[in-house]
Amino acid sequence: MAITVVGSIAFDSVKTPFGERERMLGGAAVHFALAASFFAEVRVVGPVGDDFGERELEVLRKRGVDISDIEHIERGKTFFWRGEYGWDLNSRETLETQLGVFEGFDPKLSARSRSSDVLFLANIQPQLQRRVREQLPQARFVALDSMNLWIEQQRESLMSAIASVDCLVLNDAELRQLTGRPNIVSAAREVLAWRAPSPELRGPSVVVVKQGEYGAALVTNESFFALPAYPLENVIDPTGAGDTFAGAFVGYIAAHPHEELSDELLRRAMAHATVLASFNVEEFGTERVERLTGEEIVARMQELRAITQFSGDT
Repeated sequence: MAITVVGSIAFDSVKTPFGERERMLGGAAVHFALAASFFAEVRVVGPVGDDFGERELEVLRKRGVDISDIEHIERGKTFFWRGEYGWDLNSRETLETQLGVFEGFDPKLSARSRSSDVLFLANIQPQLQRRVREQLPQARFVALDSMNLWIEQQRESLMSAIASVDCLVLNDAELRQLTGRPNIVSAAREVLAWRAPSPELRGPSVVVVKQGEYGAALVTNESFFALPAYPLENVIDPTGAGDTFAGAFVGYIAAHPHEELSDELLRRAMAHATVLASFNVEEFGTERVERLTGEEIVARMQELRAITQFSGDT
């Protein structure tokens, strides 16, 4: 089944204790699409400027991503972000942000993108998320990401957007901020309690909590599930890891259209998301995921399974 993702396409300049890169390919929609493309057809919606060329588009084409809804704005500049990480790679400092063409972003979805069965609303203004959601009323599964800025400044609009989706994907700090709850379990339960009782309405039935190097958690009304991050000796750049995680998670669900949104399916999706995110952080930006193979994913899935299983007396 096809996925439409709406979000940022960017250039990132990043410095970590292990090196730096200038103007590398990035953006939430890009990281999401590359990961999701291992599981399903992906259609990307987002704006770029004159500085975004064939070299960058080819990265997406090689993974089979549909780029026909990437909007080229003449005389515009592509969204740009510069940041630096210290030894604690869970936190970063934003040094520069240039919105460029993203400042006036007005998502334009073709009939093809509107026909997708699965939709991912990446981190953009909540009112834009709501407008895009309205264009895919029959989508089978819809997930949404956000950030602290929208929680602080556009909370009412964000709450309305959240009420229209099936799955909320946030990091642990954002989830606490959104709900005012002290820990991720109670915070996730709070979000699940917002789900409308009427079957005609929606609201999250799944909450995914990203926790960086500590892994991720999945909370539904029926269960709680958590996985550690895949253990790596060398972590180079965490930029885009959360969007890569989301891409694999949503992509795996899209690849199983005939399965109910069961606990078993969600747990398998979490495992694949954990594995894809682990590849992302091994190099800068999209470098590692660009040349990733299905065989490598399978091998690391087997390693993750061995790491997280145990036996013995209760």
